[in-house]
Amino acid sequence: MVERADSGATSTVKAAAPPRAQCRTGRWEEYARGRPALTRDRALAALAVLTAGLLALHRAVPNSWGRLGSSLESFLPWLGLVVVVLLGLTLLRRSATALVALLLPVAAWTYLFGGLLLPGAEPGAHDLVVVQHNVSDENSDPAGTARALADASPDLIALEELVRPALPVYERTLALDYPYRTVQGTVALWSKHPLTDARPLNIKPQGITEAWNRGLRAVVHTPHGEIAAYVAHLPSVRVGASGLASSWRDESAELLGRAIAAEKLKTVILLGDLNGTVDDRGLAPLTSRMNVAERGFAFSFPAAFPLARIDQVMTRSATVGHIRTLPATGSDHLPVAARITLG
Repeated sequence: MVERADSGATSTVKAAAPPRAQCRTGRWEEYARGRPALTRDRALAALAVLTAGLLALHRAVPNSWGRLGSSLESFLPWLGLVVVVLLGLTLLRRSATALVALLLPVAAWTYLFGGLLLPGAEPGAHDLVVVQHNVSDENSDPAGTARALADASPDLIALEELVRPALPVYERTLALDYPYRTVQGTVALWSKHPLTDARPLNIKPQGITEAWNRGLRAVVHTPHGEIAAYVAHLPSVRVGASGLASSWRDESAELLGRAIAAEKLKTVILLGDLNGTVDDRGLAPLTSRMNVAERGFAFSFPAAFPLARIDQVMTRSATVGHIRTLPATGSDHLPVAARITLG
């Protein structure tokens, strides 16, 4: 209330109410509460759209700084956990906006990885079973490791980080069921079927000056025809303050890709510790030429808590129907076994 003198008379004038006073108390409080709620719903929706973008457009993430794109692609399936967390928050918030937005990353993840969850086809008459394992140069139980691999009854067993002191142990343990073998440097191949034309494969990057032989090629004479088998151990990828260091790995993958492209035999099987996932663009010289597993995630590294499959089985003119991990051995990698359909 304000008093005002006017021609000697006193009058009373009501002052204008502030904007907040114009609203009823309940409506103002409802409005105040609603704005943060709306902001949180929009934030959830934005995170859902961002996750969908990373899944669908991961190739667009640049590799120019710290190999950021390759880093994302190495763990791309784990974005599914982000989707699960967002779904939980969305249901908790009962946000229709966020729920609609969440359909985008769900669709993207399902398109990329949903097929890997489906059951594999029934074994066929022309199938081969193969096992791939980085046995670790620090493995204290090579005999137990060899027995564990043989228990899967594969046709082929490929090993990496096979050190000379352990070689006689693997030879004795595998000799009965796998009479054919070739060892080139620190990689090796044991087979139930005859091997010919075994030779080392030069996949050494130019920057490595010391003795280094981590690739081989051999012809496997199966009952269903000749197959070119490649075993490779690509250079390790290092993670530091500046990001992912994968130049040697990428160079070695390029050399291996060229060798496979020049292979004259129609059917090729590649087994190896490639230090990269099939989504990692650094392995494009291989994945662009080869078929990868159609079923199974088979995360193989590190063995204590597997986060990614860097142990790979790939084929040309054949199908990798299903890939799975085997029980842990004395290595820091898990073995992987795959069923390959020929023809």
